[in-house]
Amino acid sequence: MVRFFKKCYVSIIFAFLYAPILVLTLYSFNDSRSRGNWGGFTLRWYSELFQNRQILSSLYNTVMIAVLSAVIATVIGTAAAIGLHALQGYKRKVVMNLTYIPVINPDIVTGISLMLLFVFSNLKLGFLTMLLAHITFNIPYVILSVLPKLKQLDSNLYEAALDLGATPWYAFRHVILPEIMPGVVTGLLLAFTLSIDDFVISFFTTGSGVANLSITVYSMARLGINPTINAVSTLMFLSVLILLIVVNLRTNKDNPKRGRVNEKQAYNRSRRFSTARSRIHEHAR
Repeated sequence: MVRFFKKCYVSIIFAFLYAPILVLTLYSFNDSRSRGNWGGFTLRWYSELFQNRQILSSLYNTVMIAVLSAVIATVIGTAAAIGLHALQGYKRKVVMNLTYIPVINPDIVTGISLMLLFVFSNLKLGFLTMLLAHITFNIPYVILSVLPKLKQLDSNLYEAALDLGATPWYAFRHVILPEIMPGVVTGLLLAFTLSIDDFVISFFTTGSGVANLSITVYSMARLGINPTINAVSTLMFLSVLILLIVVNLRTNKDNPKRGRVNEKQAYNRSRRFSTARSRIHEHAR
């Protein structure tokens, strides 16, 4: 009986969370503009969506900012994670706590703080400021994605590569990076996901004439419910959902069940190390 009530409780919670999204998706195919009347199935709103210059411009800004911020944040976050992993004692604890602050900090506080910083620095609010803001709040998520892979890494691999004559950069590129690549890719996808649907921070750090899809949808909704909004929201939801599924699948794949030895991963690791050792010998010659 207790298990039955638990399942009912969970089902109600999920229904409460996802029923509005399901209704929104359903009405994105409604031929009628009225939300209370079903006029038949249609793809007209999706067709109008890709003919709307405002939405297409917002889509371009959204994708460009998401891609650029994700790539830049991944590079900076990976380097920061490696440096943080090398720290010891109280310094590591202090930096880790500073890393957690942007993650738990309310978006509105982060948005207003960044806006004031840009205004104080005499930076004109627009594409650049929004890009810098997205890079800023994406970096901690990349760090937290890469750190677990660094903790699993055998520290002797890097030292062995140096003993074999490799330079630090060569050892990092051919020995360390392949081992932590799953965490780097996860951080990249997570940063892209967070950037593509951000609204609050983008709203405070952008200027006139520059908007992402979230801001455009908000502006359109203030003028009244347009069925095109349903189509845009549905596509955004599906995009983020697909990326989250990919991230979760990678996370589950990279973290096998406890108590079981993943022989394939051990073999691949040994093979990569042997290949890297051969390359290092050739490089030393």
